[in-house]
Amino acid sequence: MHLLREIEKFLRETDMPWTRFGRLSVRDPRFVEDLRNGRQPGSEVSQRVEHFMNKWRSDNAC
Repeated sequence: MHLLREIEKFLRETDMPWTRFGRLSVRDPRFVEDLRNGRQPGSEVSQRVEHFMNKWRSDNAC
């Protein structure tokens, strides 16, 4: 799954715990674990997650 690969990359880049990522991006601390277990998010959730990662990167760019 493309989204999960992007999230895993983001977590490594930021050293952010997966529970915090889920809480901040979609208000669900189990979100990443659910994806790892096969959850398929809808397009709206996927867009929210991608927006969160893009915004985090731009806000924290050197």
